[in-house]
Amino acid sequence: MDNQSTIIHNDKATEQSLYERDFYQWAIHNVNLIRQGRFTEIDLENVAEELEDMGRNNKRELESRLAVLIMHLLKWQYQPKRRSRSWDLTIATQRTEIKRLLKNSPSLKYNIEIVIDEVFEDATLLFTKETGISKKTLPEICPYTFEQLSDYDFLPE
Repeated sequence: MDNQSTIIHNDKATEQSLYERDFYQWAIHNVNLIRQGRFTEIDLENVAEELEDMGRNNKRELESRLAVLIMHLLKWQYQPKRRSRSWDLTIATQRTEIKRLLKNSPSLKYNIEIVIDEVFEDATLLFTKETGISKKTLPEICPYTFEQLSDYDFLPE
C-alpha cells in the first residue's frame, strides 16, 4: 500500500470527517476500497454526490464554452470592422474544447439545440455588455446551428 492508502477508516463517522478534512485523501481511500472490492466500506453517499457534481460540472463547462463561442460569433457578425486574430483564436479554442468535452462525454450532445437556445441568452448578455450594441438588434433565438458552431470553417458574415 502507498502512503495515500494507509489511512483506513471503517466507521462512517470517521469517513465523513476525512471527506470534510482532506478531500484528496478521501478520494484515494475510496478508490482503493473500490479496487479492493471492499464495497461495504465505501462512503457511498459522498461518492454518489461527487459523481453527480462531475456530471454537472461537465454540463456547466459545455454551456459556458458555447456561450463564449456564440458571443464571439455575434461579435464577428455584428462588428465586422473590429474582427481580430484574437476573436478568431477564441472561436477556434472554444470549438476545440467543446469537441473534446463531447468526445469524452458524448451524452452531453443530447438535446444540444435546447442547450444552445438556453445559453444564447447568456451570450447576448455578454455581447451587449462588451460591445454596447443593443440586444434589440440581435435575433431572439440563436442564429447558429450546432453544425455551424462545430464547423471550424464557419464564420457568420
